[in-house]
Amino acid sequence: MKPAAPAAPEPRNFFQDVHEVVRLIPAGRVSTYGTIAHYLGARHGARTVGYAMMAAHTADQYVPAHRVVNRLGHLTGRLHFATPTAMQEALEAEGVRVDIDRLPDFDKLLWDPAVELA
Repeated sequence: MKPAAPAAPEPRNFFQDVHEVVRLIPAGRVSTYGTIAHYLGARHGARTVGYAMMAAHTADQYVPAHRVVNRLGHLTGRLHFATPTAMQEALEAEGVRVDIDRLPDFDKLLWDPAVELA
């Protein structure tokens, strides 16, 4: 009798991969849709990362979606939170300064997984 083949690993879900990366962003730092997409091998997948952030509330574990901003440091995802100010409030609670829905210190706060996890 032939031995059974080993079970194939469960296929990865891109949204789950995005959520795992976002969970690694330290409090008080931010990343962008594009840098996360690039890190995951989806160079033009920034929009899909945005969709993953919109679905973050359905994840099994907490996803700090407030730490993901656009490439200019703007809080473009703010309207997908419980209130229009919830994203800003969550960032400010971590010591991040927000000025009219953008991060004035964006360059200092940027967490790029390709650099930070290398």
